[in-house]
Amino acid sequence: MATRLGLGLPQMRQYSIGKDVPEVARAAEQIGYESLWVFERALFPEPATQGLYGIEGLAWPDAYRSVADPLVTLTLAAAATERAELGSSVLVAPLHLPFQLAKALATLDAASGGRVVAGLGTGWSLDEYAASGVRPFEERGEALDEIIAVCRAVWGPDPVVHEGPLTKIGSAVVGPKPARPIPVLLAAGNGRALRRLVDHADGWLPVGMGAGQIAGQWRRLRELAEERGRTEPIRTVLRVNTERGAKPYEGTDRRPFQGSVDQIVADLVEHAAIGLDEILIDLQGTARDAAELTDVAAEVFEKARAAGV
Repeated sequence: MATRLGLGLPQMRQYSIGKDVPEVARAAEQIGYESLWVFERALFPEPATQGLYGIEGLAWPDAYRSVADPLVTLTLAAAATERAELGSSVLVAPLHLPFQLAKALATLDAASGGRVVAGLGTGWSLDEYAASGVRPFEERGEALDEIIAVCRAVWGPDPVVHEGPLTKIGSAVVGPKPARPIPVLLAAGNGRALRRLVDHADGWLPVGMGAGQIAGQWRRLRELAEERGRTEPIRTVLRVNTERGAKPYEGTDRRPFQGSVDQIVADLVEHAAIGLDEILIDLQGTARDAAELTDVAAEVFEKARAAGV
């Protein structure tokens, strides 16, 4: 069975969000992409107080200077499409109040006819937590645990009841309900995060850093699921952040998904062989505008399918 393919929606500053998001979403669905995705970057600290991903000395990319709100972006895409799933990879969940996030996702799922995929993570930016975190950065794991619990409660049958450090719902009717159970996927790499995924989530959101590395992580995750007695399948959606160039990248230091469309497709073939359910391809960073993004998305899709992805 062919790997499902998704496309990252335009959220960066070179795009006109109100015009370009619906147009790209509609075009992507027509091309054949089965899902549409957003990510979250709340702010761009200047000067930076820490490196990208918390790695000292690693600069934040200029593209992060302006990133549209993920839920607003998905809402625009939902109104312009009929079939494609609408996912986040990832939403930095502890930057959101649990109850409001749960209700927003439920409303979007109801409005879109059951197409939302809630991809959540804990994030890494100290500045984002200082501006918007519901608990201190050091408690981000505990915050995510409660957010998942609140979402499950709010999306479930009435009366809704929850008692936690962030959210207290005595007994209430909360609607609208999702059109169907919203799958919760988590970004997780090790330790407690993987256990949280196995015990409380529906799927996994890895990032394409090399086929060997992803295959190893996927193997460890399956082993952990077996150890902890999980019988339900784990849905897998690989995020691919591309660095597309007009010409092939010729250096020996080429990173996965860096270079020409043909090089990106070759990497897609290698990663698809791992056996993951879906690959989300984000092409927005190097496109000049929505027209170029749509053209490149069509070329990548056609060549990937021709190559057997």
